[in-house]
Amino acid sequence: MARISYEDEIIISWVEMHRDARYLSEILHQKGPWKGIIAVTRGGLVPAALVARELDIRLVDTICVTSYDAGEAGAAAKVQGEAKVLKSVPGDGDGFLLIDDLVDTGRTARIVRQLLPKAYFATLYAKPIGRSIIDLCIKEFKQEKWIHFPWDIEYRFATPIKEGGRVSSGP
Repeated sequence: MARISYEDEIIISWVEMHRDARYLSEILHQKGPWKGIIAVTRGGLVPAALVARELDIRLVDTICVTSYDAGEAGAAAKVQGEAKVLKSVPGDGDGFLLIDDLVDTGRTARIVRQLLPKAYFATLYAKPIGRSIIDLCIKEFKQEKWIHFPWDIEYRFATPIKEGGRVSSGP
């Protein structure tokens, strides 16, 4: 297992994700029609639901692949483990959208692409190492950035500085 070193973190908000999914949907609408959507779990579930709504697609299935384990140092330190297909779908993906949140190193994407070579593979976000595996993404980030999705973080009340609040990290 290789340890991935991250220099910085980016937090994607629900509002940003929704806006990006709508933009992705607009592009995909022009490329359709589509038979259905196949979401790559777990990260692709929310984007797939948003795209399904925008394109009025009722046939939504999942392909379940796992390749990340939490590292000892917390959420920003991840260890890539052996990728495993927990559930696949029949066919080669012809006429289907394959949706995920992010293509990072491409480990999961390569497996999914092999299983569904004719699916149109779209993600909201991509990093350079995995970008060539997918057909479309909305935003690209540096490989060294760790992406926190809305379901990864908690929003909490921040006590004002004047009332004893502290800044958790500087600029």
